[in-house]
Amino acid sequence: MPDVVELARALIAADSVTPARGAVFDVLARSLADIGFDVDRFVVGEAPDGPVENMIATRPGSGRHLAFAGHLDVVPPGEGWTGGAFDPVVRDGLLYGRGAVDMKGAVAAFAAAAGRAGGSTLTLLITGDEEGPATHGTRAIIERMATRHIAPDMCIVGEPTSTARIGDTVKIGRRGSLNVWIEIPGRQGHVAYPHLADNPITPLIAALARLQAIELDTGTAWFQRSNLEITDVAVGNPAANVIPAKAGARLSIRFNDLHRGEDLIRLVEATVRAHAPGARFRARISGEAFLTAPGALSALVVAAIAEVAGVTAELSTTGGTSDARFLVKLCPTVELGLVNATMHKVDEAVTLDDLAMLTAIYARIIERAA
Repeated sequence: MPDVVELARALIAADSVTPARGAVFDVLARSLADIGFDVDRFVVGEAPDGPVENMIATRPGSGRHLAFAGHLDVVPPGEGWTGGAFDPVVRDGLLYGRGAVDMKGAVAAFAAAAGRAGGSTLTLLITGDEEGPATHGTRAIIERMATRHIAPDMCIVGEPTSTARIGDTVKIGRRGSLNVWIEIPGRQGHVAYPHLADNPITPLIAALARLQAIELDTGTAWFQRSNLEITDVAVGNPAANVIPAKAGARLSIRFNDLHRGEDLIRLVEATVRAHAPGARFRARISGEAFLTAPGALSALVVAAIAEVAGVTAELSTTGGTSDARFLVKLCPTVELGLVNATMHKVDEAVTLDDLAMLTAIYARIIERAA
């Protein structure tokens, strides 16, 4: 049976800044093969978003088919670590290293739980492309699952959802995410002769003010209100006496399930064009809002948390996007993982007690799913 701390340490020691492949998958594959999993590894994509390695590991059982989804890629470590970001060390009951929380620790916990608990059919869906553009990650896994006729009944995503203690928050959905780039053309000229120029900043400011005045909604029973934020305004004009030839801005919209990304793009375009008919746009929908309504899966997970940790979990849809946005199209999907206080930070760390507790909770979920 895998030891959760030793497996987490071995995974952290394998540098896997996104997009990931190779050594970190070697570590997990060996551990899963030892406890009876059939491991399917495959590499997809080319630079700049790839190549990316993915893994589908299956073990037959009885009862319901439970999938666990996770990622082995991590964000760059940054500067200022007390030790090496990929030199895992235990100090004062904490395991330090990039990915300890997000989310090599949770992957290790589920592998250790699978070694401890039997019963249900299990599939691990592990990608090396979650922290990056997610171009060749979970979506590629879903395509390969279809060719292999792998269809889980439910899925747990190991994102670090807990806030103060393990199991206090379970994510049952997430808001959608959309970015829009706007460019308004003008006509360059001397500021002393404005009638010979066309200043693009004026309509840009008016359009942005109108966009910020729009109330998209007031929230729903499960989602907070949608919000539109201006994240960049760029002119790039080095001269104080020149009216610029163009002006641009970027918007980020986080939206609940009252909206679809394409509808919001049309809203932005119509609002901007009312002030600048010649405006140009580029948009990227990172994911639509989704919700796994409270039901059998969330009840199973909440009950397991209560039995093992004595915690009453809150069902939530807060936070950023995750790969659950893809997996929810296959089956009911919720997210449960470690405490998220240090994810993506310098000196990212997880307590050994939390690793043990999450392993025990995952093991109870596996048993309950049978």
